[in-house]
Amino acid sequence: MAEFKLQGSGGYVIADLTEDQAKKADLGVGKLFLAPVGKLEEQKMSKHYCKTCEVEFNNPPKIHLEENTNEQVADNLILVERGQYTCQQCNSVIGEYRVFKKQDESSDAGNAISSQ
Repeated sequence: MAEFKLQGSGGYVIADLTEDQAKKADLGVGKLFLAPVGKLEEQKMSKHYCKTCEVEFNNPPKIHLEENTNEQVADNLILVERGQYTCQQCNSVIGEYRVFKKQDESSDAGNAISSQ
């Protein structure tokens, strides 16, 4: 585990990530992003920055569960949960997350496929 800065639309979060999570967060533009990682455990986040407050806080953002769904979004891929990371002070959205689940874990359907 290592500490990384993860960008969101309304700020950033500093969190400990596994190597696999860091790879998911890297979209190839020189920054890491919150959304591709999915839901992070609160104890793995140490700080957050809010663009609205223009302040870095020495605690994790709040996590708001927006919706528990079981919506099929593609063949073999279900959106299980949708939520937001929000500022501890003003409740502005720092970033969003989605949790997906494959119906059939052995199938390639629902997997991102690299073009390399």
